[in-house]
Amino acid sequence: MKSPYEKLDGIVYFPRMLEKIRMHANGELPAEYIPYLGIGFDGRCLKFLKVDYEALKEKVLCGLSDIEIVEWCKKQGFLRTDEEKLIWNEFMTKRGWRDSGPEVNAFREYKEKYGYGNRDDIETYFDFFDIDEGRAKSG
Repeated sequence: MKSPYEKLDGIVYFPRMLEKIRMHANGELPAEYIPYLGIGFDGRCLKFLKVDYEALKEKVLCGLSDIEIVEWCKKQGFLRTDEEKLIWNEFMTKRGWRDSGPEVNAFREYKEKYGYGNRDDIETYFDFFDIDEGRAKSG
């Protein structure tokens, strides 16, 4: 699965969400990811893109390429400046690190749930995904 750090049209996480849709349709998405389709980080990305999950899923599954998906999103109202993309990327790549509000303990609990509670080197969800999915060195 693609790293959440990968970008499409300058936006982190976007290619991962598209790949998850394709993998799910092909029966290749791990079961623990299925309950999060269209919500969680997917939901945040959908709000940023200003598109509906079911509509996006339909476009992805009809065979559009990632670039064609970007163009479709833009026609739906997704016109983000480079500054907005930078803010999005910085926000998303730091989720889990020094979170505040109701999510303050969520990342710690998430790491514990998956057996990484003692790993101080995993500071963000993106770090977690890359280590858990074998893209980054597990220490």
